[in-house]
Amino acid sequence: MATKSADADDATPRFVTGSTMRHTVVMTGTASVGLVAIFIVDFANLFYIAQLGETELAAAIGYAGTLMFFVTSAAIGSTIGITALVSRALGAGDLERARSIGGTGLIMIAALISLVSLVCFVFLEPLLAGLGATGRTLEVAVGFLQIVLPSMPLLALGMAMSGLLRAVGDARRAMYVTLGAGVAAAIMDPIFIFGLDMGVNGAAISTNISRLALLGLGVHGALVVHKLGKWPDMSVFAEHGRALAAIAVPAILTNVATPVGNAIVTRAIAPFGDDAVAGWAIVGRIIPVAFGAIFALSGAVGPILGQNFGAGKIDRVRRAFMDALVLILGYTAVVWAILFVAREPIVALFDATGDAASLVILFCTYVAASFVFNGALFVANASFNNLGFATYSTVFNWGKATIGTLPFVWLGAQWGGAAGVLIGQAIGSVVFGLAAVITAYITMQRLEPPKSDDHHIAPHRPEPAPFASGKAAS
Repeated sequence: MATKSADADDATPRFVTGSTMRHTVVMTGTASVGLVAIFIVDFANLFYIAQLGETELAAAIGYAGTLMFFVTSAAIGSTIGITALVSRALGAGDLERARSIGGTGLIMIAALISLVSLVCFVFLEPLLAGLGATGRTLEVAVGFLQIVLPSMPLLALGMAMSGLLRAVGDARRAMYVTLGAGVAAAIMDPIFIFGLDMGVNGAAISTNISRLALLGLGVHGALVVHKLGKWPDMSVFAEHGRALAAIAVPAILTNVATPVGNAIVTRAIAPFGDDAVAGWAIVGRIIPVAFGAIFALSGAVGPILGQNFGAGKIDRVRRAFMDALVLILGYTAVVWAILFVAREPIVALFDATGDAASLVILFCTYVAASFVFNGALFVANASFNNLGFATYSTVFNWGKATIGTLPFVWLGAQWGGAAGVLIGQAIGSVVFGLAAVITAYITMQRLEPPKSDDHHIAPHRPEPAPFASGKAAS
């Protein structure tokens, strides 16, 4: 009993001392295990569907995934807000404020994602048709999403709980949350898809079950063990809500830009047929599995940056940022080599032929290398979100999703068809990844207090501090 109590009350900021590289590696490693487990399940979903032998079904999953990615990105943006503010409050030593912010954030996330899911549910058919889905492909995608969309608030809350666990530095429990959901889906998928002969709808039901597991494990870790979800007093609800919105709204806009960019690519590939869309769907499942550690790193480094920023240790903020970039470079090089060697087996695994096979081989041979710049953009955005410059991440992500995607993808399609679309998207990511990293580094330089000062000075921020009352953020 004493052990549990100590565990629950241990909210000492863990990232303000010790090696920033070690913190980054540990947080990324544990986050990767659970996150990649979920991505592998999505990968397996598409593999199982491919075994049913209908290209339209694989294409339908691709269209449905693009729309689901939009809602999920809104949930990720909300999670960034709650994680950033809670980690800053913990870095400043204000546990009660951290708990109150956590409770406010969970209420806001539940309301927001429920609303977004409802709007998508009502306009499902026109939204999917706008992406290019037609005929049986459209019908299957609509049926799949009608089952899955109602559970999106569960996914959002589970992700937020995992974010709270990362904010407090409990990497192990944060890993268990996502890993448990992945295991649940891995068990349920073959049962519902093949055992009960439910096909695509079986995959949808399995997805819902995994989200229930995600939420249950998150509630236990974040609310029962660490008590990071205190019901807020109405007197501070508005204050916390404004502080959360100051980060979450730009973060949501930032994250929504990614599925918008993907939708542009999907729409550009659609005229080349279901075969090409199926290939794009396979690539869309390869990316998170292969580069799941980079997705995890962008989320894992946020609390490290946030706690050190809250403690006023800007030198450690900059060091953690550079550590993350080094990890991205090394990881991408290794994964690219693996994908290159495994490109033919991957094509055979999904029984891909024609344009589908060509797109998969193109990605594994060349395009995968560009992910180092995507990863750099992710980490730059994490720094912007946690250092009080959330609008910067919005500008860069929307820039990449629009002027960094539209012209490059259009020219690529004219030049090389569906393959040219993928190459164009990759070129745009290079441009914006480099620009974001340079901007992030300059921003961190500006946060340094004047050299002549011997004592801690709150770093300058052009945006209002996310919270000004209680203990100082920095």
